[in-house]
Amino acid sequence: MAHIVVFGGTGFAGRNIVHEAGSRGHSVVVVSRSRVIDGSLKDETTYRQGDVGDADLVDELARAADVVVVATPASGTPPLVEAVPHLLAACAEHGARLGFVGGAGSLRAGDGMLLEQPDFPADYLPEARAHADVLDALRAADTPVSWFYLSPPPVFGAQAPGKPTGHYRLGKDEPVVTDDGESTISGADLAVALVDEIEKGAHHQARFTVGY
Repeated sequence: MAHIVVFGGTGFAGRNIVHEAGSRGHSVVVVSRSRVIDGSLKDETTYRQGDVGDADLVDELARAADVVVVATPASGTPPLVEAVPHLLAACAEHGARLGFVGGAGSLRAGDGMLLEQPDFPADYLPEARAHADVLDALRAADTPVSWFYLSPPPVFGAQAPGKPTGHYRLGKDEPVVTDDGESTISGADLAVALVDEIEKGAHHQARFTVGY
C-alpha cells in the first residue's frame, strides 16, 4: 500500500485518481482549497484543506508520502510553476516521488507543440502555456526526485468525461491517436494509467501521455 497525497483531489482528474487509488487499497490524502468531503470514498482517504502553493503544508504532507500528485490548474495566481521548487525540495528531503497531471498543449505536433498550432483554441492558451512552463521547470531542475508528468490527450476533462474501459495506450511526447484520428481518454482510465505509474514506476523524470 502506498501513501499518496493528491493536491487538487476534488477536481475532475484528481477525483478520479483518488477513487482509483482508494479502490486499490492505497492510503490517500486529498488536498483541496475548499473542504469538500465525498462520502463515497474509501476509509483510507482523508482530507486536508490547503493549497499547493503553501510550502510548509507541502513539506508536512511529503514527510509521510510515497508519492505527491499535483492535479491542479496551472494558470492561477500565483501560477503553478512557482510551486515547483518547493515541491521538488520537499520530495527530495523526504524521499517521495512527484507526479503532475499536466496539459495536452505541450505535446508535439510536427515541428512544434499543439499549443503553437493555429487551430489551438485561444481560450485554452493561458492554461496550456502555464502547464508547459511546469514541464519546462521540471526538465530544467537539477534534482534527485523521481518526477513524472502525465499529459492527457487533447480531448479530456469534465466536458468529455467518457466511460471507464480499464484500457489505455501509452505515448511519450506525441498524442496517442486512434485509427479514427481521435485522441481522447475518460477520466477513469487516465486515473488507471496514473495509479499504474505509481505502482510500477516506469517513468523517471519523464513526461508521458495516454489515449485509446
